[in-house]
Amino acid sequence: GPIGAGRVFSHRSGFFAFWVLSDDEKCVCSSPLRASGSASHRPSSYEAVEPLDLEEFLLSQLRSGDLAVMQELGDFPEDDLKVEQVEKECRTYGLRTTSLLDILPLYPLMSYFLFLPLTFHCPNTIFSILPPPPTPDPLLLSLPQVKSPTLEGLSNDSGRTLTSSDFNLRCLTPDRRVEGLLAFSSHEELDRINQEARYGNRHPELFALYPPADESCPFPPRLHRFEIDIEPVFATMALYDLKEKKKISENFYFDLNSEHLKNILKPHTPHVDQSTLARSAIFSITYPSPDIYLVIKIEKVLQQGEIGDCADPYMTLRECDSVKNKDKLEKLRGQAETFCQRLGRYRMPFAWATVNIMEVISTATLERDVTDSDSLKGGVCLCEGDRLSDEDLLKFLSEIKKTSTPQRRVKTISGSIKLDMSPIHDTPLACLSTELIPLIPVAEKNIRPIKEVLEFPSSEVYVPHNIYRNLLYVYPQRLNFVNRLTSARNISIKMQFMSGEDPGCSLPVIFGKSSGPEFLQEVHTAVTYHNKSPDFYEEVKLALPARLTERHHLLFTFNHISCQQKQNQSGSCETLIGYSWLPIVNNDRLQTGQFCLPIVLERLPVNYSLHTPEVNNPPVKWMEGHKGIFNLEIQAVSSVHTQDNHLERFFTLCHALEGGATFPLRVREEKIPENKLEHELKLSIISLASSRLEPLVLFLHLVLDKLFTLIMQPMVIAGQTANLAQIAFESVVSIVNGLHNSQELIRDQQGRNSLLATYLYWVFRLPDPPRDMQNKILVDCLSVLLLPKGGCFSPVFVFSVLQQFHEELALQMVVSTGVCRENAYKYAWFFFELLVKSMAQHVSHLEKDSVPRRGRFSDRFKDDITTIVSVVTAEIGEVEQAEKVNISLAFFLYDLLSLMDRGFVFQLVKNYCNQMSAKNLSMPTLISMRLEFLRILCSHEHYLNLSLFFSSPGSAPASPCPSISSQTSSSCSFQEQQRILGLFELSQEFKQQHYLTGLLLTELSAALDMESEGKAINAIYSLLCSHDLDNRCVKQEVRAKVAALYLSLVGIIIDSTNYLDFTGICTHTNTANNKDDLENVPPINQSVAMAIAGNPFNTLGRNALQGKSVATLAADTSRHLLACFLWVMKNADRSLIQRWTVDMPHSQLNKLLELLTICVSCFEYGVSFDKVSTQALQKSQQAKLQLEEALLGGMGARGEMMKRVGGASPRKNQFKNLRWRKDLTQWRQTNDKQDKTKAELDQEAIISGNLATEANLIVLDLLETIVQAVPLAECKDSVVGGVLRVLLHSLTCNQSSTFLSHTFSSLRALVVKFGDLMFEEEAEQCADLCQKVLQYCSSPVDENRSQACATLYLIMRYSYSNASNFSRVKMQVTMSLASLVGKSSDFQEEYLRRSLRTILAYAEEDTEMQNTQLPSQVDELLRNLNSILSDTVKMREFQEDPEMLMDLMYRIAKGYQTSPDLRLTWLQNMAEKHNNRKCYTESAMCLVHAAALVAEYLSMLEDHKYLPIGSVTFQNISTNVLEESAVSDDILSPDEDGVCSGRYFTESGLVGLLEQAAELFSNGSLFETVNEVYKIIIPVLEAHRDFRKLSSTHDKLKRAFDNILLKGHKRMFGTYFRVGFYGAKFGDLDEREFIYKEPGITHLPEISHRLENFYSQCFGEETLVMIKDSTPVDRKQLNPSKAYIQITFVEPFFDDYEMKDRLTNFEKNFNLRRFMYTTPFTKSGRPRGELYEQYKRKTILTTMHAFPYIKTRINVIQKEEFDLTPIEVAIEDMQKKTRELAVATHREQPDAKMLQMLLQGSVGATVNQGPLEVAQVFLNEIPADPKLFRHHNKLRLCFKEFIMRCGEAVEKNKNLITFDQKEYQQELKKNYNRLRENLRPMLERKIPELYKPIIRPRLENR
Repeated sequence: GPIGAGRVFSHRSGFFAFWVLSDDEKCVCSSPLRASGSASHRPSSYEAVEPLDLEEFLLSQLRSGDLAVMQELGDFPEDDLKVEQVEKECRTYGLRTTSLLDILPLYPLMSYFLFLPLTFHCPNTIFSILPPPPTPDPLLLSLPQVKSPTLEGLSNDSGRTLTSSDFNLRCLTPDRRVEGLLAFSSHEELDRINQEARYGNRHPELFALYPPADESCPFPPRLHRFEIDIEPVFATMALYDLKEKKKISENFYFDLNSEHLKNILKPHTPHVDQSTLARSAIFSITYPSPDIYLVIKIEKVLQQGEIGDCADPYMTLRECDSVKNKDKLEKLRGQAETFCQRLGRYRMPFAWATVNIMEVISTATLERDVTDSDSLKGGVCLCEGDRLSDEDLLKFLSEIKKTSTPQRRVKTISGSIKLDMSPIHDTPLACLSTELIPLIPVAEKNIRPIKEVLEFPSSEVYVPHNIYRNLLYVYPQRLNFVNRLTSARNISIKMQFMSGEDPGCSLPVIFGKSSGPEFLQEVHTAVTYHNKSPDFYEEVKLALPARLTERHHLLFTFNHISCQQKQNQSGSCETLIGYSWLPIVNNDRLQTGQFCLPIVLERLPVNYSLHTPEVNNPPVKWMEGHKGIFNLEIQAVSSVHTQDNHLERFFTLCHALEGGATFPLRVREEKIPENKLEHELKLSIISLASSRLEPLVLFLHLVLDKLFTLIMQPMVIAGQTANLAQIAFESVVSIVNGLHNSQELIRDQQGRNSLLATYLYWVFRLPDPPRDMQNKILVDCLSVLLLPKGGCFSPVFVFSVLQQFHEELALQMVVSTGVCRENAYKYAWFFFELLVKSMAQHVSHLEKDSVPRRGRFSDRFKDDITTIVSVVTAEIGEVEQAEKVNISLAFFLYDLLSLMDRGFVFQLVKNYCNQMSAKNLSMPTLISMRLEFLRILCSHEHYLNLSLFFSSPGSAPASPCPSISSQTSSSCSFQEQQRILGLFELSQEFKQQHYLTGLLLTELSAALDMESEGKAINAIYSLLCSHDLDNRCVKQEVRAKVAALYLSLVGIIIDSTNYLDFTGICTHTNTANNKDDLENVPPINQSVAMAIAGNPFNTLGRNALQGKSVATLAADTSRHLLACFLWVMKNADRSLIQRWTVDMPHSQLNKLLELLTICVSCFEYGVSFDKVSTQALQKSQQAKLQLEEALLGGMGARGEMMKRVGGASPRKNQFKNLRWRKDLTQWRQTNDKQDKTKAELDQEAIISGNLATEANLIVLDLLETIVQAVPLAECKDSVVGGVLRVLLHSLTCNQSSTFLSHTFSSLRALVVKFGDLMFEEEAEQCADLCQKVLQYCSSPVDENRSQACATLYLIMRYSYSNASNFSRVKMQVTMSLASLVGKSSDFQEEYLRRSLRTILAYAEEDTEMQNTQLPSQVDELLRNLNSILSDTVKMREFQEDPEMLMDLMYRIAKGYQTSPDLRLTWLQNMAEKHNNRKCYTESAMCLVHAAALVAEYLSMLEDHKYLPIGSVTFQNISTNVLEESAVSDDILSPDEDGVCSGRYFTESGLVGLLEQAAELFSNGSLFETVNEVYKIIIPVLEAHRDFRKLSSTHDKLKRAFDNILLKGHKRMFGTYFRVGFYGAKFGDLDEREFIYKEPGITHLPEISHRLENFYSQCFGEETLVMIKDSTPVDRKQLNPSKAYIQITFVEPFFDDYEMKDRLTNFEKNFNLRRFMYTTPFTKSGRPRGELYEQYKRKTILTTMHAFPYIKTRINVIQKEEFDLTPIEVAIEDMQKKTRELAVATHREQPDAKMLQMLLQGSVGATVNQGPLEVAQVFLNEIPADPKLFRHHNKLRLCFKEFIMRCGEAVEKNKNLITFDQKEYQQELKKNYNRLRENLRPMLERKIPELYKPIIRPRLENR
């Protein structure tokens, strides 16, 4: 039912009285159980307890009469049952004049009735909007203009911060101040003021904000005309289903003739009834199909000639040529008038057209015009005289469907038919039923009517009759006069419905056609000209009289129609041919079906109607010797005639039983004497189930009514009492079984047959017993005894209702056996509903004052009910059917609670629960079954009273304790404390007293343990919704009582906090299969925080220590559970909650705070509440993780870094133990929004905004309650810290201004009350607080800003009392701003400036503090903040140029050299920026620098061997780190003035930074560096004995080394470019050169394009010039008004001695400071020339720092150049070629393609400037210049090695080639040999001077 109706739980509206389960509820999670499923191992707490005797308890309570709330709510209403009879809604207005007396005996009018327990309706207005509507802070995205980037004013690298305070704050106007900021006399008053503000203008109902899931077509023919208008035409419209080959509607007759044409026919139409003027009709299509065609048949008045001849004028003449054809047309009109006057009552077929309905509907606009003739599939086709039957029509249609035109050539007439088609939803005005009865709404004016057209469905439609309908359709089909020698050729049949043989007995029951009388006495078929065996297509519709006799018959008269008047002929145009007839009843049964009748000639015999024409008696003259020559079909649509033998027999015998017949009774052919009546009746009852399904369904209501009468009332037949109850019951069971098993019939979601459900809800009722029945019985008995035996008339009397129906029914259920018993319990729902309805009627007749509730039903009946419930419970097993039986049973007991002794019903519930527990069901199945059962019971109207909620404790007990707020209340008794805590637990006493609630909560508790909690949570949630919206629970004291009923739910929810696991990451890619991805995501693990901080108490719940992922609830289920928690907290008594929070153990309180944090995330604004968005889920997951780490005693620096760098990670084993979770296992898109209007979306936004505000305010109320109880708590420090964490978390979520203002008030109260404790014990939290508050100081929303300013000022004011606190706060605020500025891209600096001005105003206006240093200190702090803001303005300018931006951030960070905290903040900002750009190595370097900075200051504070000795230790990671060496101690002393007090300046902070750096190095593929980082971490972990961490660290190291082996030579490190800037436009960048580091494979055009794009935006495309070569730039030749950029690719350069140490790919790409590029040139000035003139210049650049560094571009500080001569160039080229060949040949896995490419370039025959040419140029002759001797020799030796390598490569290639490359190999070998031969003379020629011995051999000296 709708939430607004107050019966959220299970309002049984209509006859769909059962639960409709949502998808979530159907799924019972089948996870591995933690408890055994067998019955013997059920937990003892799971057994149902003995219930109270409810009636006794209520009586005693009422006697005591002292419970005000109970009095107010009253006991149950005096009469909680209301039985009323509801008359069936009537569609029609008035009735036809058929005598009702005729109808009544045959067709009992049904009265429909329904009973309901008294319902209390709740208003439909679900919410009222809170002013102002909460909206999240708008994101004002301002896109700054891209200005010319310059570092002017920033080039000073001195220690001064790169800011300016030129911007004077005082010239700004401050914001409005918060009133009464310091206007309170005591803490209590402050709390009271805040509470009043919070409680004002709140939503009373939380759940009101919480989100909750056959068509007819009228066809008015608008226009129907031919090109010429010369005579009246008439149309018939009907639907045909081509697929089923069947006509699926009756005919609708209409015409569009003008008044003039109608007047021509006036002599033949005595009068015209309004109902025949209809031009619109409503057609119903139960089974739509693309094969449904609307066929329009057109007739005209009969005239002489074939159809084609008559149509000639239509095909040749046109109205538009009327001037030309005027005379012809006039002549035609004259002829038409002549034949209309003579033959006006006869018609002839003329033409037809068709439209495919579904095509039209599918493309329909609301008013669809089918205008052009094409869309009528071949236009208007002429009829063919020999093809008029429906079979012929269907053949035409199938041809049209295939080819869109009939295959035989059909003549068409040009004309048009225009139709309007539209779906219809409500009955239109002036509508007539198919019987021509006006339908409601009736039109006041006399407007043209619309007709409902009766459907003849293509398949059976199983709906019982519920209105009187008695129609007969006659279809004459064929007449065969071919063998008869007669002149009869234009044949028409006159049809009449006769009540006797006299001509005057013709009844006016035939429905008329268009523009004529409503009812006719006779009707004529259309004439086919000159056809002796015509086909007919007419449909003749008759209204049958209610009572038919054997005299009623159809009379057919066959006439020949003379089209032209003969001279000797009289006035009549009819010539009689013969007659035929058909009696309408045969043996009391209506005649329907196909008939073939003979025709009698001349005259009709006497009493002909008593026989069928087939009987040749009396002898008369028959046509063709009494052969059947006239075919017709008759169909009936009747709610009077069953047309089924079994039903007819049963009804006839029942009629006799009721005294409405004489004996012997005639049933069809047999006669039944009175003494056989009982036997025959029993047989007929048994055979009822054998009836055909369709008639059985049509007469179902009547059949069941009769059978129930037989069950209830013993009959007296022929003086003997006959008890037919058992056999009737068996028949009912067998019908119920048959209907359920039928495939054709609809079942609802619970598997209940809809027809039976309808019958029970609307139709079934018991007859009222007459008051004087007892006397009547005596008289009746006597009269039966005194009657003479053998009399022809024997009255049969029925005994009264001696036996109560419910008792008899229950008895029959108990005593039934065999198949009957099995089916009765299988479909128990039906019999339960019968029992309940009959019991309700029984109770409604009792005198309730004199009959107590216990005495309403007999003990025997109660025993029977107990037996039935027990048997049904036994039937419930693991099968699907069991679920349905279970639900039926629940609804049965639900209804019994309104009717019987409630204690007795509770006993039944207990029996059910225990009987179910004893079954051998698995625990999840059992819980699911019991839950379904209980949630239905708990949906009872009086559930609260049944649960005795008024006896629950609404408030905290009055105790000797002083008030909560006093400091001395420590003397509360231990018993009292235990009692309060006991209210939040599920005790035996509670379960007994609050029976249903106890059972439901037991179920929830068990379900949470068994992980099948979805249903349980939804049940509780629905229940609380119904309380929230119940008018009876409006008063606060009542709500407090109701909430007290669910206090134990709060305990359950707190214990299950670990199920609400929002830390799992919601990923939609299949990361489970992608190990690399998982490794590359920086992980956060709970164990990190636990290991760093130790674990004072385990708040992480089960499995956390094992590193398992906790089995969690689905997101929406979690939200339902949290909504329930919030509802209880909102409505429970505040003093009670406060006492509870004081008394609860510390660990429990931490769990409560954790729960509140999750609530804040869950109900954040902007989250779609029916489908959690992934962002919100991730936010809440992050929040919970932070909270867990925080509760463990420290945020965990790594976690904080994680948050900063914006990564996220799966927890350990996350994907192994994943329980079924919607948000993780399937991609859920929110497509809801696309179909909604803007207004609906706005409304949704307002409601969800209100929900977010209300939910968060409830959390805030509870936090305030906890805080106000702090003085009583033993460990106030951690309580304040815990509350502060939750408040801070709520500030990170999207919140409404309303909520924010209250949160800031609460934060201020915390500062006022616990300032010192917060500043000292919760330093890290305070840092967070400063950051959050500053964030809101930059909000564009005025209200938020003013609240934040007031809070920030109070923080400063209350920290001022303690010098170190104030220093710390100043540092935290400054760091927060630096962090905010660095991270936020949409940061609103102008709003923040205004906020700073407002804080200044607070300081100036604070009179108390004027004599202190506070105002000047605040002023100084704000000036600092203002200067930091100025940096952001500059940063904005460079937002689009990442290198420039990083330079600026680098400068700012450098400027904070003397302020380690701020430098650290800026380094982290840089890390985050790099990470966003995927520059992982630079991001890691920033963190290494940060860690070195921390190490420097740690070494000053502590002297531990295991700690790094300042930044020196980090040299192996990067030589750049030495710049972090600390400023000397005399300038700065750590731990004073709030310096280095941040969370990172700790050992765990150091480890956190380094771990994060290691992850990032790993992402950047610098695995070798990972090892160096861990070398620093490991000693710290060893010193801490943290073996778990050491284990995971070594795992990571192993992974890093594995990656080196795996990816060693495949890794792509950076690509480097030299970028030079030239031109005054660049400001101080002019003539500066940088080395840029770009990602792996970056090509020159890419970086060129990027810089060109950016700088042309700055200066304009015409100003910027890109220099394309690498030659030195001559300043003099540049245009001073332009800006020039030169980009050159450079490679790392190493001296020979360096190369000895740099062996691996990594070493050649790490710690790089020198880079080289080469420039080719010739002496003539051209860059390239011939080999002998080609020189090369090498340029070596040295940078200020080594790459990789904390930024991606570094200044060039030194440049060296040297030139190579042509021969040196040749030597370098040959060495390079030789090296490449050697590498390719000796690879472990040689690459054949690569080798062949190198060989082709080396030994190929046609290589330009190839090796041969080089040799010929430089080695052909010995150089003349002795200086070149060594170069010549070096080149010769290079060639020797080269030719050797070529030989090796050719041999290697031989082993690599495939079979098809043999020729290629031979060619290579040949080329190699040729090259070797050509080179040999040159290689063997040595320069003799070089080979002279340097020292003579000793031999010669002797």
